[in-house]
Amino acid sequence: MDTIYITGHRNPDTDSIVSAMAYAALKNALGARQYQAARLGQISDETQIVLDRFGFQPPRLIENVRTQVRDLEYDTPPTLSSAATISRGWNAMHAGEISVLPVANDDGTLYGTLSAGDVASYDVTTVRNPKVEGIPVYNLLSVLEGKILNDNEVRDMISGEVTIALPSSRESLLFSSPDSIVICGDQPDMLCRALDLQVNCVILCQAEADPELLSRAGNTCVISTPIDAYQAMRLLFHALPISRVCKHENLVCFHLDDYIDDVQNTVLESRFRAYPILDEEERVVGMLSRFHLLRPRRKRVVLVDHNEKSQSVVGLDQAEILEIIDHHRLADIETKNPIHVRNEAVGSTNTIVAEMYQEKGLLPTANMAGLMAAAIVSDTVMFKSPTCTQRDIDIANRLARIANVKLEDLGQAIFSASCGDDKTADAMLKTDYKEFHIAGHNLAVSQITTMDSARLLERKEEFLKIMAATRQKRGLQSVVLMITDVLLEGTQLLFVGDEDTIRQAFGVKGEEDCAFLPKIMSRKKQVIPMLSALWG
Repeated sequence: MDTIYITGHRNPDTDSIVSAMAYAALKNALGARQYQAARLGQISDETQIVLDRFGFQPPRLIENVRTQVRDLEYDTPPTLSSAATISRGWNAMHAGEISVLPVANDDGTLYGTLSAGDVASYDVTTVRNPKVEGIPVYNLLSVLEGKILNDNEVRDMISGEVTIALPSSRESLLFSSPDSIVICGDQPDMLCRALDLQVNCVILCQAEADPELLSRAGNTCVISTPIDAYQAMRLLFHALPISRVCKHENLVCFHLDDYIDDVQNTVLESRFRAYPILDEEERVVGMLSRFHLLRPRRKRVVLVDHNEKSQSVVGLDQAEILEIIDHHRLADIETKNPIHVRNEAVGSTNTIVAEMYQEKGLLPTANMAGLMAAAIVSDTVMFKSPTCTQRDIDIANRLARIANVKLEDLGQAIFSASCGDDKTADAMLKTDYKEFHIAGHNLAVSQITTMDSARLLERKEEFLKIMAATRQKRGLQSVVLMITDVLLEGTQLLFVGDEDTIRQAFGVKGEEDCAFLPKIMSRKKQVIPMLSALWG
């Protein structure tokens, strides 16, 4: 069952992390079982406090959803040992209707590949030079379905020039050297001659030998087979180990985690029909052919708390988006097929997810309810954000009752976590950092929510320096930092870049690069709309 990732935005805040976790829990509780919450960045101190309080681990970190080899419907033919017979390899290719087989060492790592072309090329050489070196006797008995007739067999390996000695064949007169393998039928005279010469091996086809003759066998290995002479001739050559004819040098192989973009480039530069696929321990798990690349199976994702490509997971254009659950403005994500979108004007994505629990008749666990309540408190800035609605307040109170917690206690713990003296300015700036592309303008807006903005403003110059470096590195017109104070119910706004535009948007006078904006609490509902209106 393929995993479906539920992920929030980059530099995730508490609402983003918790909404992914809560929605995955809802989906799986309803019987889906393949949904997995994921995150695109490091957990903030605020989010970690909330997770620890209610006994949850952070979701899995994923870097991208680019299509990988593991996402393809590649072939999984039998992987044969290098010691297996060519006959077994050929039969496996025929049974599976495939033209290339992986060949492995005893520990499962790659030894080589056996193709139908390798077998055909080998067969042509045996026609011109009907001689074999070192066939294991066990292999020979297996492919010929034979048995050894003489008890004094001493050889483990059989070698020699192969001759069919039949009455109608002039070749019956050609074997005159002990270094021979003689194939004959019910011909006592031929058997006698071969035993007198002490040839390496005699293969009796559809015949049995007189025990008196076998007493003269000496070191000759005598094998009987129910197969006719012509088949025995061909199968004898196929008793060699695969290692003698398969490719095992200059191989091109791929790993499960390789990205399809890179694989396609390599395939275009090579001429192999199929390529071995290896796992993390270099063991063979399958074979990749060119046609597998034509219609790759995409990773499947559900997006929560965002619908903007620049804020989403890397490689989103290679993934299949199944759903979007959000409370932000509609942005630029496109899908190939119709999908379920739930976008509502509330203060927190968790408010929407909590209502979906209610609609499905499912009560979240006490710990999950506490987690979701904390996320709503965080995203609505303790219900003081202009994005907050009565629905957010009602849902948060309901969840708090289920979890048996007080919302005021959650708010105190959450908003005291963001401004520790041990944090660097860069770390605080990146905790809740988002980039936006509005009417041809590229900017970033970061937000720190705290209960002591004065303490953070003491590090103003440090913040401005980091913001200027970020602007240059990311090629942005502006970088804005909102230090939102819950107690003051306003935001200290720091900005670098297009200062005149920002001052005009927020009515800031003078040449200051910092201003207090009363009642400004929301990035999405107050700051971004003001800038959009100015540039639009």
